[in-house]
Amino acid sequence: MIRPRVVAIDGAAGSGKSTLARALARALGLPYVNTGLMYRALAASALAGAVRADDGGGLLALARGLRYRLTEADPPELVVDRWDEAALTAPEVERTVSTVARHPAVRGLMRDAQRALGRGGAVMEGRDIGTVVFPDAAVKLFLRAEAGARVERRAEERARDGADIGEELRERDRRDARTNPLTPADGAVVLDTGALDASATLEAALAAVRAQAPELIP
Repeated sequence: MIRPRVVAIDGAAGSGKSTLARALARALGLPYVNTGLMYRALAASALAGAVRADDGGGLLALARGLRYRLTEADPPELVVDRWDEAALTAPEVERTVSTVARHPAVRGLMRDAQRALGRGGAVMEGRDIGTVVFPDAAVKLFLRAEAGARVERRAEERARDGADIGEELRERDRRDARTNPLTPADGAVVLDTGALDASATLEAALAAVRAQAPELIP
């Protein structure tokens, strides 16, 4: 069986998935697909259109209307419709996205779109990429970090107070756990990003790629 040219990166919010995935995609010459943006764009669309987060049918209709493209940057990155990063990382989106993502029909539609985006090869990050979306990915990574490191990283990314971020992350973890438990996929390499800086995390990820899928190394 030919494995998809996909590096699947899973882990909790604030564990460093985006930083690693972008750097790894650049190193491997592959597109970078942040699947969380897809659910965030759906949450933002629901808020803008006054669709309730518990309205599965309304959310599914919105999800069907979302359009995805890859930029021509280095690496190519996912863009969803008109939504920019500031809108998709707003606190109201953060509070809504886990509830929006809980609906099975919505997740099924998103999984199909994610598989289409990764079909030609990609570094993909999310919460169920290695377990559900691409269980046969060439390489599966799972990022882990203790709460303090995750709060510090997310506060720096969002340029906001750490106390507020900490409560948001705790609540996000509780909501997300109802949808898909944060456990490593079978065969995943677990990296503790709380003990590694960004450079060391990238080197550890590249070592995993060299060991498991050397054909991905340019």
